[in-house]
Amino acid sequence: MSTSVAMPRMMEFGEDATKRLPDIVKGFNASRVLILTDKTMVQMGYATMVTELLSKAGIQSQIYADTIPEPTSQSIEEAVSVTRDSQTDCIVALGGGSAIDSAKAISMLASHGGIMRDYKAPRIVNETGIPVVAIPTTAGTGSEVTKFTIITDSETDEKMLCIGLGFLPVAALVDYKLTMSLPPRITADTGIDALTHAIEAYVSKKGNPFSDYNALEAMRLIAPNLRKAYHEGQNVEARQKMMMGSTLAGIAFSNASVALVHGMSRPIGAFFHVPHGLSNAMLLPSITAFSIPACPERYAQCSKAMGLVDESVSIEEANSRLQQELLALNEELKVPTLEEFGVVKDDFDAALDTMIQQAFGSGSPGNNPRVPTEDEMKTLYTSLWK
Repeated sequence: MSTSVAMPRMMEFGEDATKRLPDIVKGFNASRVLILTDKTMVQMGYATMVTELLSKAGIQSQIYADTIPEPTSQSIEEAVSVTRDSQTDCIVALGGGSAIDSAKAISMLASHGGIMRDYKAPRIVNETGIPVVAIPTTAGTGSEVTKFTIITDSETDEKMLCIGLGFLPVAALVDYKLTMSLPPRITADTGIDALTHAIEAYVSKKGNPFSDYNALEAMRLIAPNLRKAYHEGQNVEARQKMMMGSTLAGIAFSNASVALVHGMSRPIGAFFHVPHGLSNAMLLPSITAFSIPACPERYAQCSKAMGLVDESVSIEEANSRLQQELLALNEELKVPTLEEFGVVKDDFDAALDTMIQQAFGSGSPGNNPRVPTEDEMKTLYTSLWK
């Protein structure tokens, strides 16, 4: 049985990988570049660094810095108009997953029209859009190597999962130096997001030998270095390994799909504006405990890849250690509860049925080793308050 694999056409890893940008843009015969980013990247000087790299190579560019965390269909409308009006022929997405996801959506809408809702799953979007070059500045989302984008519908508050080769960046420049200044909170949230990608890819029903290899390697890199990167932001080795682990986890889940954690996480983000990685972290321990009985061997292998136990221990002991670690990680990285984050219980209860429908509608829960019933999902959601 064969396995289909989708990855960016060009990838550059390591220190100063960003400096390859002019050569890559020229390789696509592009001459009008839109740098899609946010105000933080402008303030930190990263956006100017990119424009100067392109300018020295004789490539025209302009900066659009109004992307927002957790992008919505409304938030990208202006950027779509700017892209069309400027006749942009290459989009450079500079930032975290929100900037890269925005760029993917803008590329498609500027090229083919319509509204974002037209492109959501289960539709598979394989049309060719404006080339996107992704330069991630966080070690977490893996969006630089995935064929997915997540955009919230401004009218319904649904976090829409959009899938297809049309959303795959043509190139990814993975430069750990751009993560050195990340604050601890973002380091933690994006790092747990990456770990979740790796675990879910490995236990996904859509997994395959290629995704398995990348998922396990991602866990080996992320698990021993997440705490170090959180506590020691200037630890170069930890940042390097987190960045590589995040990208490998992205490759893994892009070619296997995520599962129940992500399916339930997206509605929390859409309704209550909880950052994606943070809502994943809130859910990961309880959903892992719920799912282990359906594939204990796979979860035990995750525990071993993370370095929690050696190969000699029993499956039961490995899984017990995995559950302990996920709880301990959340405690050490100060992952808040929904209540501590500021979500009102009555508001959560009022949205619960809609969140359940949106979670199932995304398709991700169906990839989980153990697919919950609606009542079981409601129990998993309400357990976040205990």
